[in-house]
Amino acid sequence: MITDRFRVCVVVALGLLTMMSVATLLADEPIDWQKASALHRRELRGQPLTDEERAYLNHAKQERAKLQQANQAPPARETTGLVPLTEMGEGLYQEQTGGLYGRGQNVPPESHLKAAQVQAALIVPRDAQGNPSDAGKIVLISLGMSNTTQEFSVFKSLADADPNKSPKLAIVDCAQGGQAAYQWAYPRVGPNGMTPWDVMDQRIQAAHVTAAQVQVVWIKQAEIGPAQRGAFPAHAQMLRDDIAIILRQLKTRFPNLRLAYLSSRIYAGYATTTLNPEPYAYESAFSVRWLIESQLTNDPNLNYDPVKGEVKAPLLSWGPYLWADGIKPRQGDGLVWTRDDLGPDGTHPSPAGRQKVANLLLTFFKTDPNAKQWFVKPKP
Repeated sequence: MITDRFRVCVVVALGLLTMMSVATLLADEPIDWQKASALHRRELRGQPLTDEERAYLNHAKQERAKLQQANQAPPARETTGLVPLTEMGEGLYQEQTGGLYGRGQNVPPESHLKAAQVQAALIVPRDAQGNPSDAGKIVLISLGMSNTTQEFSVFKSLADADPNKSPKLAIVDCAQGGQAAYQWAYPRVGPNGMTPWDVMDQRIQAAHVTAAQVQVVWIKQAEIGPAQRGAFPAHAQMLRDDIAIILRQLKTRFPNLRLAYLSSRIYAGYATTTLNPEPYAYESAFSVRWLIESQLTNDPNLNYDPVKGEVKAPLLSWGPYLWADGIKPRQGDGLVWTRDDLGPDGTHPSPAGRQKVANLLLTFFKTDPNAKQWFVKPKP
């Protein structure tokens, strides 16, 4: 009996010493927010954690709470001094090269352009079962959060009224308020009794089209409160990973999905809350670029080519790049974001800002070499 009690005491003491050692180590160790996020997701899914993993996650939660408490609303700024990716050239940001496609390049490699042409040629009107049909439809959907639906809904109105839009094209806004990247990647049933994916299905059905007719998607995503995820690049890596999950889910749900056009955030220097201010809006462009770069280097989890293996994602390209440094005109097109372009919180676009994004989207789809093939009405 005494021996058994002694053994129990030894085990308990060793456990406490281990936890104290872990806690001591954690106190001096910077948080790996990617690791913490992965542990948090496992916890949400009900997967077991070791004592060491549990201690690490609890420490991360405490540090995140401190960050939230310390975070004050940032001061509104007309400019930040940050340089648009399209203008960085050989410059660096936090050890990252510039350019939409990296290394100062704003156009994709020739091989990716040719691959996009192949995928675009497969975008044809389809019947409800997904078979090519002259009487069928091509469906373009959006996916994202509140900013996305605010902007895309205005774009849809513009496009539907444009006499040059193809009559075969149906546009469905599937973006939803409050549904940021994490909420799409790890969906939960909301107060409406549905996940964001359920709402998407509902909207597609209401538009009198089917999943088999969805062939193009515009994605503009962000994370809620990215400061909680750590400094760059940690929060941008989380956004990248969540969008990758979303892309794979999209391809599973929409077998004829060929092209995904991605955009990052508009300017957020006027933000008055910690929802998603600068520099997080600016840095979200790197999330998009890293995804495209992963596909360019043949990441099997983003494969779009059946010749290379199982197809898990559509082909990725940039849509319109929307960020400019506030009132400083962007090179090439003179894009600016004034205070009047943003709503009261400085984060969501005002009606003027929504119109600006809608115009950029419409111009993009009507002029991009691969988009205009299916977006614009064929000439007689």
